[in-house]
Amino acid sequence: MSEGSKDELVKAQKEVIGILFEIIKRFQANNELDEEYFQLISNVKKREINKIRFEDISKKREENGKIITRLLEKLEI
Repeated sequence: MSEGSKDELVKAQKEVIGILFEIIKRFQANNELDEEYFQLISNVKKREINKIRFEDISKKREENGKIITRLLEKLEI
């Protein structure tokens, strides 16, 4: 294997590792948001107060999902 090929392989491996790390980070963020979401929803008395936070959590989870999808598509190439 030529030196150039080795360098390209190492670069590709680093990129895949970086993408996988970001995917894991986003999944973890969604898990943490899920926990908070269920804690908030279980408290009926404060439900209206927490409505803004519910919306924020939903937006962040959706954004994380979109980023995860783009990163996984990048790995398919």
